[in-house]
Amino acid sequence: MNRKAFFDLAKASLFGGRLTVQQVDGMDAILDACERHGVTDIDHVAHVLAHVRRETGGYMLGIKETVMPHHADKNPSDATVIARLDNAWAKGALGKVSRPYWRDGAFGRGPIQITHWGNYEKFGKRLGVPLRTNPSLALDPKIGADIAVVGMKEGLFRKVKLSDFKFPEALRAPPDKNPRRIVNGKDGSDQEVAASHRLFVSALRGAGYGEIAAAARGPTVAEAKAYHAEVEAIASKPPPPVTRIPQDAPTIQAAVDKAHADQALAKPSWWSRFWGRA
Repeated sequence: MNRKAFFDLAKASLFGGRLTVQQVDGMDAILDACERHGVTDIDHVAHVLAHVRRETGGYMLGIKETVMPHHADKNPSDATVIARLDNAWAKGALGKVSRPYWRDGAFGRGPIQITHWGNYEKFGKRLGVPLRTNPSLALDPKIGADIAVVGMKEGLFRKVKLSDFKFPEALRAPPDKNPRRIVNGKDGSDQEVAASHRLFVSALRGAGYGEIAAAARGPTVAEAKAYHAEVEAIASKPPPPVTRIPQDAPTIQAAVDKAHADQALAKPSWWSRFWGRA
């Protein structure tokens, strides 16, 4: 895929005509992580990108809990995050949260945030990185992208995974069956994520992602059968007649060779049938 073309298309359709370095780095990291972890379905790639766009407020790199789109500082001190959460807790603004999990540092971090030490341990063990002892590693672009991609692929966030859904139909599903549940509860963002998903699919296809994926998968059974049927039909036809040339003409062998070549060219190349080139 032509990543520059992808960024240009995403910039126009998803980011208001302007991309920051951080946004490019974040999308690059997600695409790299998808390649590393075998996430190749275009809808799955787009859905990871769409969730990260929602979870980071469009920043596309990892952030700390309480960081909002209007905040200039995307990496405030841990003390600042804890103070913000304490303030929200005191106001009763944290919904169903029953205990202040953040006070010992187990607040959310990442492009898709993980909270609570149990989740840091789970992802750390899966990825082979010491997230429990060094939770700020979740903000590293590569590690954060791995968290997002592996978490959505394997259902490590909420026990629901990408392969549980049939895309793009699932984007229209009601809240209980919507793929937004892979990452988050019913927060009213289902349609926002679905819209971003569709635009990311369009940008990926426009940059050639679909062509690369088709080439990588090889021909389908139906395509192979159609090809062989056409080859057999061509082979059953008599060869084209060779123009009669006087025996003493010096070009007789050249004419025969040309007739044989014309017949050979009538047989389609397998690769030209599938990729559009010989």
